[in-house]
Amino acid sequence: MGFETSDDAGVYRLDGERALVNTADFITPPVDDGEIFGKVAAANSLSDIYAMGGRPLTCLNLVAFPSDKLPEEILHDIIRGAAIKIAEAGAQLVGGHTIMDEEPKFGLAVTGIVHPERIWRNVGARPGDILLMTKKLGSGVLFNANLKGKVSQSAMQACLEQASELNRVPCEVLQDFPVHACTDITGFGLAGHAMEMSNQGEVCLRIHAGRVPVLAEAREMYEAGVSTGSNGPNRLLVQSWWKVEDSVDRIDRELLVDPLTSGGLLVALPEGAAEEAEKALREADVPVSRIGQVLAGDGKKRLEIVRG
Repeated sequence: MGFETSDDAGVYRLDGERALVNTADFITPPVDDGEIFGKVAAANSLSDIYAMGGRPLTCLNLVAFPSDKLPEEILHDIIRGAAIKIAEAGAQLVGGHTIMDEEPKFGLAVTGIVHPERIWRNVGARPGDILLMTKKLGSGVLFNANLKGKVSQSAMQACLEQASELNRVPCEVLQDFPVHACTDITGFGLAGHAMEMSNQGEVCLRIHAGRVPVLAEAREMYEAGVSTGSNGPNRLLVQSWWKVEDSVDRIDRELLVDPLTSGGLLVALPEGAAEEAEKALREADVPVSRIGQVLAGDGKKRLEIVRG
């Protein structure tokens, strides 16, 4: 599996039973706390393995750190936070690389494993499929608003808890269901990653904006005029490919292109399996929302955004 459809990770078949899943990702600090930064960055990197239906095996630290400006203890905090999440994933930290840089950056190169016949791709959704989404939108604007002192402590705590949460449990639960397509929602926002799932117009994803879950205070931040540097580019990415009902307001449109850090999974599966999958996810304490369905494509429109 290579570059053709912008899948979340590369896959290399070893034999009829095993394939390696490979990914790398790193981010800048969403908050000043080193340990939280490490947890969020690690969860974000590990997510691409889960989005392919895989299980993480080994991790390498990717570190850029201004050691001439910040004390070494902060670097220790970052690594400790990441190690906690790597252990939670059942993987092993086996090394890494550190460079000097003006701004801290941290992430992981991750190798996982998956059965070659049970790989989840971000394409493969079929007309009639139901779209399920875990986690909530809005972390991009909340992180930015937090820098301006506009977010309550409780709202930021909920945002950080979500961003630190692994996608391990939903991945494991959904192994028992016929997943047709899956991706994780990160920097391109829900709209951008959903557009990738359309397989260049072979299908069209209808998303009900009113059913999409949103983190506390994210809507209020957009109403107050706060945004992110990625909303504009994300909107440009999809604006030629989506049809948006007039009833979908400006805030909903902003939330659809809000760049997530360590977001949830977006999954397409047959309607007959969706109800049982929702039930199983909730029983495993995974927040899940039914946000839309898959339509036949016309080669042009890839997304249809409706209100209800």
